[in-house]
Amino acid sequence: MHLLIVNNDPEARIVLLDCLRDKGYPSPRLASSCQEALTLLSPDWLEADHVAVDVLLIDAALLSADATQALREFRNTTRGKDLLLLLLTDQPGISAYEQIRAVDAIDFVRKPLQIPDFLGRLHAACELKRQLDHCRAQTCELERINGLLQHLAVVDELTGVANRRSFNRILTQEWARAVREGVPFSILMIDIDFFKAYNDHYGHQRGDDCLRRVAEALSAVVRRPGDYVARYGGEEFIVILYHTGLQGATRVAEALRSKVESLHLEHASSPIQRQVTISVGVSSTVPDRWAAPAALIEAADQAIYKAKREGRNQVQVAPGLSFEGRSGNGEASHLQQDGNGAAINEDPPTRSGNGS
Repeated sequence: MHLLIVNNDPEARIVLLDCLRDKGYPSPRLASSCQEALTLLSPDWLEADHVAVDVLLIDAALLSADATQALREFRNTTRGKDLLLLLLTDQPGISAYEQIRAVDAIDFVRKPLQIPDFLGRLHAACELKRQLDHCRAQTCELERINGLLQHLAVVDELTGVANRRSFNRILTQEWARAVREGVPFSILMIDIDFFKAYNDHYGHQRGDDCLRRVAEALSAVVRRPGDYVARYGGEEFIVILYHTGLQGATRVAEALRSKVESLHLEHASSPIQRQVTISVGVSSTVPDRWAAPAALIEAADQAIYKAKREGRNQVQVAPGLSFEGRSGNGEASHLQQDGNGAAINEDPPTRSGNGS
């Protein structure tokens, strides 16, 4: 424990220094006034000295009104809150406690100094400081662990993108926002082609690395606030594109497919291409309060199956998709597509691409 003694009585200083040295305390810092003490407690002095003060022992006779106010202000700082304060006072009990309250001290020591009384109160103050430091360290560790747990609760540990739980929360939140604002909402379902064959051929460690690389590629494309990439399960990923209509969502899907293809990750077991590829299903609508996002996900999932049937490594738009309901003004709002996936009716405004 490191002490700072604020006392301008030379004889009292000698008694205190001898007492502390005999009991094995580190040599304390000395100050003759409150102003000097506050200077020694400044960040610049502490950084140069590399020693933090744990306990401040101050003679109450030096506490003028200005000094008391300055000390109270210091005690309200982050650095000052960690400091324990003992008062040397010749005042009787009630007056001594009033002095304690004035500067937020924890205890007082009577003058003239009685060594056993002083050492007992100092030991109690030092022990309290150790316990407070220990509690503070435990609190910091608990906050770190809690932050890690919160992170793990929403992030897929392997790939670093949002996990399924986080996706469900974000989907509900962003869908409700799209309903309020009356803007388009799109879902992209993504599947790594022949991933089981990749795992069987290269092993699960290489498979995990492949998932990470694909997730990084997807995240590099989907960067606009309000858009999210999540791991949906296994080798499946899903993307939320807020305020994005069918045309913009299709462009983003193709950009994702091209980005993964450009990684040139070897896939010797793929019957279509000797590198890792993805298939992407696209679905889009302008949601209203009567619609549910589950149908949009199911439509994107069906588009994935179509992409697989037609050879994989491609983007397919959910055909015949229709979400119908009533908007707040009583008018019908819907999105439909023809058999080729082209938009028949897409309520404006829509985005032409991801972020444009």
